[in-house]
Amino acid sequence: MTSTDVSKDAEGSGPSGYAAARLRLLTEEARSGPPRRAALAELTDEWLTGLFAAGAEGLRGVSLVAVGGYGRGELSPRSDLDLLLLHDDGDSKAVAALADRIWYPVWDLGLALDHSVRTPAEARKTAGEDLKVQLGLLDARHIAGDLGLTAGLRTSVLADWRNQAPKRLPELQELSAERAERQGELQYLLEPDLKEARGGLRDATILRAVAASWLADAPREGLDDARRRLLDVRDALHLTTGRATDRLSLQEQDQVAAELGLLDADTLLRQVYEAARVISYASDVTWREVGRVLRARAVRPRLRAMLGGGAKPTAERSPLAEGVVEQDGEVVLARAARPERDPVLPLRAAAAAAQAGLPLSLHAVRRMAANVRPLPTPWPAEAREQLVTLLGSGRPTVEVWEALEAEGLITHFLPDWERVRCRPQRNAVHIWTVDRHLIETAVRASEFTRRVHRPDLLLVAALLHDIGKGWPGDHSVAGEIIVKDVAARIGFDRDDVTVLSTLVRHHLLLVETATRRDLEDPATVRSVAEAVGSQGTLELLHALTEADALATGPAAWSSWRGSLVADLVKRVGAVLAGDDPAEPEAAAPTAEQERLAIEAIATGSPVLALRAQTEPPAEEQSPVDPEPLGVELLIAVPDQPGVLPAVAGVLAMHRLTVRTAELSALDLPDGVEGAVLLLNWRVAAEYGSLPQAARLRADLVRALDGSLDIAGRLAERDAAYPRRRGVVAPPARVTVHPAASRLATVIEVRAQDAPGLLFRIGRALEDASVRVRSAHVSTLGANAVDAFYVTGPEGAPLPGEEAAAVARKLEETLRG
Repeated sequence: MTSTDVSKDAEGSGPSGYAAARLRLLTEEARSGPPRRAALAELTDEWLTGLFAAGAEGLRGVSLVAVGGYGRGELSPRSDLDLLLLHDDGDSKAVAALADRIWYPVWDLGLALDHSVRTPAEARKTAGEDLKVQLGLLDARHIAGDLGLTAGLRTSVLADWRNQAPKRLPELQELSAERAERQGELQYLLEPDLKEARGGLRDATILRAVAASWLADAPREGLDDARRRLLDVRDALHLTTGRATDRLSLQEQDQVAAELGLLDADTLLRQVYEAARVISYASDVTWREVGRVLRARAVRPRLRAMLGGGAKPTAERSPLAEGVVEQDGEVVLARAARPERDPVLPLRAAAAAAQAGLPLSLHAVRRMAANVRPLPTPWPAEAREQLVTLLGSGRPTVEVWEALEAEGLITHFLPDWERVRCRPQRNAVHIWTVDRHLIETAVRASEFTRRVHRPDLLLVAALLHDIGKGWPGDHSVAGEIIVKDVAARIGFDRDDVTVLSTLVRHHLLLVETATRRDLEDPATVRSVAEAVGSQGTLELLHALTEADALATGPAAWSSWRGSLVADLVKRVGAVLAGDDPAEPEAAAPTAEQERLAIEAIATGSPVLALRAQTEPPAEEQSPVDPEPLGVELLIAVPDQPGVLPAVAGVLAMHRLTVRTAELSALDLPDGVEGAVLLLNWRVAAEYGSLPQAARLRADLVRALDGSLDIAGRLAERDAAYPRRRGVVAPPARVTVHPAASRLATVIEVRAQDAPGLLFRIGRALEDASVRVRSAHVSTLGANAVDAFYVTGPEGAPLPGEEAAAVARKLEETLRG
């Protein structure tokens, strides 16, 4: 199609027009990726050239220029057209008329347009005031009109950029850091912005701008492929949504993956993360080099003056370890280093860099990667010690680890790492990919090395505890097998390998037991003691549990969870020391409980009391700020059916989250007739302040006498807040754990957390005629895991068949 053909149909309504040709191009399956983007830019150039020619007849000193992404020839299906109408300040009316002849047909087709009309002087002035304009003009490309005018602008803009780079690059770096703070890191986000998040397309463009300044250049290896991959994903996103969007939302990921011919959404995210990691690492290296160059420029004149204008000063080199030195704020290899003869050198250099809090030089990492030799099996003691030193260096470990990983050195030393590298975690609780979570856990564990007798085992277990997530099935089981092999290869002896495999196999045991089981039940404590096996392993597992939770995200750890885990560890430690856990005895009622019970009998209705519970973190634990462990809610109510669902429903109506729940029959003092149920629950407000006790009591009275339709009220509230379209939650699952307690049957419910969930469960258990002895509620992100200790009417555990029937009925209720 020629420019003349296109200009005959500026609105694109005919079959030979731009709109029809554009549609054919975008629906042509044989062409995608860079060829399609280039073809779309070329097609658009031809169309705009026709519009320009039709409106600029007889007009001189005018050119049409593509800038930004269009200037680079990177047009995605829904990209803006960034255009500059450049003129030499001649006939302003004619230029304005020409602009209308170009802009209006673009708008008529519904295309987004970012446009401006400027003289070269105005363009340079605006670029000097606005970094975004400056970056766009660096990619200026001539489309039509006066080529000399466009070339002159390009030359002057590049010259301005290079002259002003020492001042403007720090400003650009600061803006990039602020954007990263707002948008997050592309390589970890479940719903990333492909353009604005750190490591996205905006940063790739900025790297081009830095290179154009001639001050520094980004590492080129893999950068173009990473950029192309993100552009391909954005193309597919535009085509599947029909919108100009850069956000890869959850509900669109499967469609985008299919458009790209990928297996599934996880494969898509992993490719996005890998590309983002390349761009992020290149950005880190480039900005570091910019800083080094600018510092050198600032210092050099003073040094030359001190040296009398003589020889060029030599950078000072300070030794850090064998074959490793510090130079100019980076860790580099010593002149005598021989990586081809020293297989431990990469680990030694990394450990030295992390201990010094310095980055590894890109040149040093690449030289080591190019000459790396395999370590013998098992590793020599020095290699193992250097790995442990690296892991125990705290926050600097992250940057050093990423430098090694960028050049493939991590998978060289730990081949099993490849399966977890850039692996997404579709769980709202997790804020990192699997591999970054493992490094974060090691960072957190480094804070606890003074709490344990074997910090080396703690750090290695932290690094490997989720290594099984790259394999099918239970990741703890798979991880136990992998760790036995890895730990032996690293050089740990048989006893240490056993401890490490136990830590990995049971890294979730303490927090899951503490939050989902009755710690007063001797069977609970014995089962944990049998799994752990020794005091030393228990000590390590306690530290690993906290480090793992802190590295997961803010929803995974709190003072409340920490207090429960500490209580469990204390009980298990006593058993491992030879003490038998005592059978629980009915505790004598407190004065407050007795008062509430007598009042409940006297009034024939429920009475309650609210009391805040706050505890600071114990010594030697992580520096978690003291926080409310919840509010203790004591309720005494005359014994009657329906108490559990009534209380749970009222709390749900008042937006109170239940953390623990215990129900028991209370022995009354002599002379007081009647039966009273005592509910001792810990609750927390979802948001806002707690409701008044009197209001809770009034609603509870109405719920028990049937005048308050809890189910209807909760349904109305749910309907008033439209659900966001997203991933469909898996169905609820109910499991019986027959060996978890001798005193009751433990029924565990795993379901999507929702207002009123505990109310629905309580009503279903009530309908099944079972008695709830206690409830242990745990919510992680969108997932609720609740354990109920239930008995029959006589107070004994349920027979196996009856327990299975109750579980099936409960599961059907929740799935319905």
